[in-house]
Amino acid sequence: MIRAKKLEYLTSSIFTEMANHKHRLMAQGRDIIDLGIGSPDLPPPKHVMEALQESVMQGNVYGYAHQQGFPTLRQAFVEWFAKRFNGIELDPMKEVLTLMGSQDGLAHLPLALLDPGDVALVPDPSYPVFASGIHLASAEVAPMPLLPENGFLPDFSALDPDVVKRAKMMILNYPGNPVPAVADAAFYQKALDFCRENEIVLVHDLAYSELTFDDYRPMSILEIPGAKDVAVEFHSLSKSYSMAGTRIGFIAGNAEAVEALARLKSNIDYGVFGSVQHAATAALSGDQSYTREMSAVYQERRDILIDGLSALGWQIDKPKATMFIWAKLPFDMPSKEFALRLVEQAGVVVIPGEAFGQYGHGYVRIAMVQPAERLRETVRRIAESGILNTKPIA
Repeated sequence: MIRAKKLEYLTSSIFTEMANHKHRLMAQGRDIIDLGIGSPDLPPPKHVMEALQESVMQGNVYGYAHQQGFPTLRQAFVEWFAKRFNGIELDPMKEVLTLMGSQDGLAHLPLALLDPGDVALVPDPSYPVFASGIHLASAEVAPMPLLPENGFLPDFSALDPDVVKRAKMMILNYPGNPVPAVADAAFYQKALDFCRENEIVLVHDLAYSELTFDDYRPMSILEIPGAKDVAVEFHSLSKSYSMAGTRIGFIAGNAEAVEALARLKSNIDYGVFGSVQHAATAALSGDQSYTREMSAVYQERRDILIDGLSALGWQIDKPKATMFIWAKLPFDMPSKEFALRLVEQAGVVVIPGEAFGQYGHGYVRIAMVQPAERLRETVRRIAESGILNTKPIA
């Protein structure tokens, strides 16, 4: 069968390999603790589920939905956004578009903004869809290394000037996945100035704005004056309200970029199922205490894992946000080999860092998507497996 060459860039081989090992061991009767995929295990707020339930019983919601999102939903988003991000105003008709989750927008925006041969600056390590969308647009990915000595922030001055001249898009993601690093206003200002100077569209993925710890509250890049001149930002209800399976999110910011994505998507789909939009409206306009309660659950999980592993000699920095731990291995071993040993010896699934880019070598991503008792069991299994006593590779 003939396939497009661009598909060669799209791979989930490491994720598939880890899943295959998991299922093989489960078929043998092994109990496997899966900390691989970041799918929320908590239910959405009760009032959101009730809104969805009520809506699906209405016979008029099963036709094509409003392609750009119900006006009432977009209005609810801009009101939520203003309350959450210091009064920043958005035009719900021109600067906001409803999406089938932020991944929908991240995958399709390059098709709307890039031509074949254009370059996009992408963090490395990063969420795989960042690069996938660019490859689907037949554009080129130029990695921006995220190094621990720089706080996992890209160094714009280190980028190749010839590459920067060809760049039309830059993607940032703070708090991030897989690296749960954070950024401040000074960094965002620097990024905006760089993109404005080089005529680059800045794309910020803020999917984890509400899943935060220790009183940390991330800002929106759109809070920086003039940001909408060059920037758009993605928001998702998947993580904020545990609505991952409903597929609902938004792009907000630069009106030209939003319009370009809307035009593309008008030729691809007919919008988000109406009942999901009603549920999303309830999430955004209703009681917001859920996000604090959810964050407290994940913070407890973070502390159980990191404190427990620290007691075993595996020192890991505590993230301020997201459902992920980015763990540097305590000895020199390929992270894929470590992950395979971990699932075999301890029955625990994590994702090798190289699944997210070349600068992920030596790390694993751990998703905090199991209850507290299962995470205590994870620490116990790792201790009993002896894997942390593995002789380092020379």
